[in-house]
Amino acid sequence: MTITDVARRAGVSRQTVSNVLNSPELVREETRDRVREAIEALGYRASQAARQMRTGRSRLIATRIEPDRDGINGSVLDRFLHGLTASAARAGYRILLYAAGDERSEIDTFDDLVGSHEPDAFVLTSTYHGDGRPAWLRERRLPFVTFGRPWGDAGDANGVSGRETAADPGHPWVDVDGAAGTAAATRHLLDAGHRRIGFLGWPPGSGVGDDRRSGWAGALTSAGIDPAGLDQATDDGVADGEKAARDLLRAEQPITALVCASDSLALGALHAVRSLTASGQLTASGRLTAEGRLTVAGQAGGEEGLPVRVIGFDDTPVAKAVGLSSVSQPLAEAAAGCVGLLTRLFDPPSPGDPGAPGADGPRTHVLLQPSLVLRQSS
Repeated sequence: MTITDVARRAGVSRQTVSNVLNSPELVREETRDRVREAIEALGYRASQAARQMRTGRSRLIATRIEPDRDGINGSVLDRFLHGLTASAARAGYRILLYAAGDERSEIDTFDDLVGSHEPDAFVLTSTYHGDGRPAWLRERRLPFVTFGRPWGDAGDANGVSGRETAADPGHPWVDVDGAAGTAAATRHLLDAGHRRIGFLGWPPGSGVGDDRRSGWAGALTSAGIDPAGLDQATDDGVADGEKAARDLLRAEQPITALVCASDSLALGALHAVRSLTASGQLTASGRLTAEGRLTVAGQAGGEEGLPVRVIGFDDTPVAKAVGLSSVSQPLAEAAAGCVGLLTRLFDPPSPGDPGAPGADGPRTHVLLQPSLVLRQSS
């Protein structure tokens, strides 16, 4: 079937069919419906090669498959990728996947893809301090959006550098407010009566990790509690989380609850809590009851006892399986936001349309709010 067959069946011109396929807003709704009925009845499929020659666009969005990690937190970006694929399809695009082990190899892959497949745009994930990928794409005028804020150079108090400032990020981005997530988790524990709430995070210098730590510290400070000495920094793994949690639990004044930067760290913390509880070692400044609950003098709950509670981050399938409370990211919404920002780059909205530039200029970034999912661990 050809576009001519569709036009003949719908009783319209070839140009009208082309407009329905490529610029439907130019065609009246009644005519659009008639053309689409003809397309469905005839089983017509537009030639991607012909469309690319006509529009100069491949309708491809390239993004990286993240390296496999510990099987826990690596699933987060897998879920984002599913959402990205679905959102791109609804907008008439397809996802082109590639693998890369580091920044240099990823930039080399950009070069290869531009020469071989000509993607219309890129979606970058896992942004970090001093990320060189945005600059490479920007210098070549290649459209892109990042899932993650432009953190800038490590040590920059504002988290951004150069032209990537809060007012001018330099490129469109979508992110989830990690600080808001850990702050919500900390406030939940404060409301439950805990005052010695620890934090397990990553070594300083990680934009995402520092952001999540700041939410925990800010919530404690607002409650009149000094967060100094209540946190541990470690690599992101179950064994690392267990070791760091043991250090906090064995302190002279042990913590009674933990907020973690990832579900991997939280799962390690759960292992530590269970093993130390079973062996009766959680007795530094309180006592271990027969029910395996730690009682700490001078805090809400008193002799009734409070469990050592643990909250993770990312709400992975493992968290659901083991009853771990966790902060959930709206990954489908983040993926849709990335595609939405890209399509506005390709087809800017007309004045007065939703998303059109206003007095403050075009919308260049989206910061989404996470949610706290409570389970047995808290």
